[in-house]
Amino acid sequence: MDNYYVTHLECSMTGKKYEANKIHGLSEVGRPLLVRYDLEKLKNEVSRDDITNSKTILETWAGLSLDPNSSNYIEKVIGNSKQTVANDNGEYYIKNDGTYNTLSRYVRVKSVATKTLNYFDNAGNAKDQFTGSIPIASEGTFGGATGVPFTAANSPALFYDSISNINTQGFDGDALDDTTSTGTYAVALNLLANRDLFNYNLITTPGLIKANAKATGELTTMVNTAQSRGDNLAIVDLVNYDSDILPVAAGAAAIDSSYAATYWPWLQTIDPDKGGQVWVPASTMIPGVYAFNDRSGEAWFAPAGLSRGGLSTVLRAERNLTNGNRNTLYGANVNPIATFPNVGVVVFGQKTLQKKASALDRINVRRLLIELKSYISQIADNLVFEQNTIATRNNFLSQVNPYLESVQQRQGLYAFKVVMDDSNNTPDVIDRNELIGQIYLQPTKTAEFIYLDFNVLPTGATFPS
Repeated sequence: MDNYYVTHLECSMTGKKYEANKIHGLSEVGRPLLVRYDLEKLKNEVSRDDITNSKTILETWAGLSLDPNSSNYIEKVIGNSKQTVANDNGEYYIKNDGTYNTLSRYVRVKSVATKTLNYFDNAGNAKDQFTGSIPIASEGTFGGATGVPFTAANSPALFYDSISNINTQGFDGDALDDTTSTGTYAVALNLLANRDLFNYNLITTPGLIKANAKATGELTTMVNTAQSRGDNLAIVDLVNYDSDILPVAAGAAAIDSSYAATYWPWLQTIDPDKGGQVWVPASTMIPGVYAFNDRSGEAWFAPAGLSRGGLSTVLRAERNLTNGNRNTLYGANVNPIATFPNVGVVVFGQKTLQKKASALDRINVRRLLIELKSYISQIADNLVFEQNTIATRNNFLSQVNPYLESVQQRQGLYAFKVVMDDSNNTPDVIDRNELIGQIYLQPTKTAEFIYLDFNVLPTGATFPS
């Protein structure tokens, strides 16, 4: 905003006025000068839209050249590369097209029509054939830009509790699992199978609902990818808004994996863009619970309960679950989101979707193993192509044992044992160029059910020892 709306400057102590269009230091009494505006004029002449659509400088690139031999040649400085998705016999991968890496966050140089190679002649004058390509100084804005971000069949896009089987956030049902287009969920989830390129330990897909038949394939891919990678947990939404408990339990029964978990019911929160109150599937808010759990505790602590399972940005749950509702859901491996008076909305379960009863049917144990595998795998990666000797084995043990001891001290393990010696690295193993290590773990369990017996004794009775 220019000085057109500035009326004068004013001493912060005496109130004496100074002209606005002159350079001033401090006031006569050595105090800062305050800027005063004609707020009434500003109100009448500048609308909210003017402020919203005002220009914002996102990036500045100065001193660029069209000479390919120059160090500040425009393609070198900004970049001309783009990433595309390619398919090799059903396996998707990201392909880089272009000569120079793109350093801008917003634009790339698609092409330079006329390169000004050796722009100046021997006398230092610009050559005539190049001067016509010098851009004219100008400016512009996207404030007046218009367009339709979705196809006509899916306009307007449906969000929040309006998501349906044929329209979820602008994607129609067929587009969700379309593998011929590079901008679909199906292709994106297939790309995430590459552990070397993508590193994550939790994945959610708010908007993909298992009850919507068109999303079932993508959610299955997400869970299968998590299981094959072995380094992340997939959070699945089972039903649409305004569902009963029985469909939730039935949806959970169709998945059997310790690398997946689900939560219910839907939650109400504030739309960060428009400020309205909206309903969102639980997977939208669960990553925040996990992040708080890891900051306040450890990855192997249960992301649930009053201490670490609170949902502070949630206004209310779709349904206030009774104790019986919570037991029904938990028995079906659905983690209930409870509402308690004077406490608020709280995650009150930490089961995975594994059907078989074992330590891995709990989220804290699965996340413990994900954490341990991630750290120990990095140690093992550094030993690849090293000599297969006792020294290499001892190098591995000297790093892994202290780490597991620290996890034990931080309440992640009851006990552990690491074996990497002649017993599992026999001559046959060594001849196959293999190095084998075996890690035995006793993970710490959580107290999810607490039973207290109160006994009333007659006067004079003694307490049992």
